[in-house]
Amino acid sequence: MVMVLEPGYLLHRRRYRESSLLLEIFTPQYGRMGLVARGAAGGRRSQTGVLQAFQPLLFSWRGRGELKTLASVEGDGPACFRDGKALFGGFYLNELLLRLVLRDDPHPELYQAYDDALQGLGNTETIEVTLRIFEKRLLEAIGYGLVLDREVDSEKDIIPTAVYHFHPQQGPSPSTGSAGEGMTVSGATLLALSRECFDENKDLQEAKQLMRGVLQFHLGDKPLASRKAYMRPARSLS
Repeated sequence: MVMVLEPGYLLHRRRYRESSLLLEIFTPQYGRMGLVARGAAGGRRSQTGVLQAFQPLLFSWRGRGELKTLASVEGDGPACFRDGKALFGGFYLNELLLRLVLRDDPHPELYQAYDDALQGLGNTETIEVTLRIFEKRLLEAIGYGLVLDREVDSEKDIIPTAVYHFHPQQGPSPSTGSAGEGMTVSGATLLALSRECFDENKDLQEAKQLMRGVLQFHLGDKPLASRKAYMRPARSLS
């Protein structure tokens, strides 16, 4: 099987055997894929200058099975960003895809969400909003979409001024005022996340804590390397 000039992004690369690279890429039609770039780590056939994250690329490959062989790669536009806080945000998105999306499982809508997120990260004013929207769309794409606009038991509409307990597997239920299972969140935050529109900073900050808890539920105990890297200077990304 030979595929030619398929659009995609590089999520991760590492050395593979003596002179090759193992690539994890993300494409709209084929999802996350593993490719072997033979000889790419050597000087004669080095492709490392093109193989950069957050750079629209065109991949050609051949082969069957879980690992295909990279035939060629070329740029398909300028990099979305190259440094700053956007870079940490991009690494965070890539790690979420690597941890939560299976290989060879196409998600065209998630690819579009990822592409939109990379564009959004280029604007420092919208980074936090961009991350929250991508987290929500990622969970929807892989079958863990969140109930945000109604109570899970009664189906009643969420009230902006009310307070709820939120469980990652179920959704929101009215808070009784006592400590219970799940995370406490305001109705205003749930609705803002559902609409992907944050008018109040406090809703955005609360959504950040909510999504952190939900993602931790699905990721398990292994911490995100991108979050640890960002927090080294005593800051928090997500």
